[in-house]
Amino acid sequence: MLNELFQHLIAHFYIPLYLLTWIIAVYRYRRYFDTPLKYLPMVIIYTFFTELLGYFIKYSNEFQFFSDDRFAWHNVIIYNIYQLVFFLFFFEVYRKTTKKPLVKKWIFYGSVSCVLIYLINTFFCNPLHDQLTYAHIVVSLILIAVLVLYFKEKRTEENQQPLRYNLLFWVSMGLFAFYTLFPVILTMYKLNLGITVNVYLRPILLGSIVLQYSCFIIGLLIGKRKAFR
Repeated sequence: MLNELFQHLIAHFYIPLYLLTWIIAVYRYRRYFDTPLKYLPMVIIYTFFTELLGYFIKYSNEFQFFSDDRFAWHNVIIYNIYQLVFFLFFFEVYRKTTKKPLVKKWIFYGSVSCVLIYLINTFFCNPLHDQLTYAHIVVSLILIAVLVLYFKEKRTEENQQPLRYNLLFWVSMGLFAFYTLFPVILTMYKLNLGITVNVYLRPILLGSIVLQYSCFIIGLLIGKRKAFR
């Protein structure tokens, strides 16, 4: 089992990347421990363990949620929950970071909408066995809107510290890189355009994951406490 897990981690190289990012996040924690990103290491390690648990559920009888052999390998529920938690965490980060009351209100509404959208999606498919694709797509677009508002605010904001030393700026760049592609990829999968198209989607998805966490790592390595905003 350990050898199979090792081979799985090699094939899915982005999983060790999560762990590496978490190690760096913990090492640099004192630079942002009192900022809205103080729970970032928990979110990153949650990402890592979600992927790890997903592997064990799919390939080990000891970790399966369902006794019915037809569904024994189903692990999608943990990803549905993870994605909701991930979105809510970052909505709260940006709500606390922005200095504009109106934007705070919009982000709050975005958080509420996020929960409602996921709940509504469960009426059309079983979250225990099916990916909540429509919710992922719509809430990704909401997050992109929040990121655009953040970038717009930072562009006009005066600060002695260069923006390149701002951890949240790099985190935002990573999120933007991934979540501009993620809903497009999900939509194309949903449209089932054929294997000639789908064969290119996974490499694009993996590339966007690497880009996202590379931005996280850069921000963690060069970020300065005084530049956080």
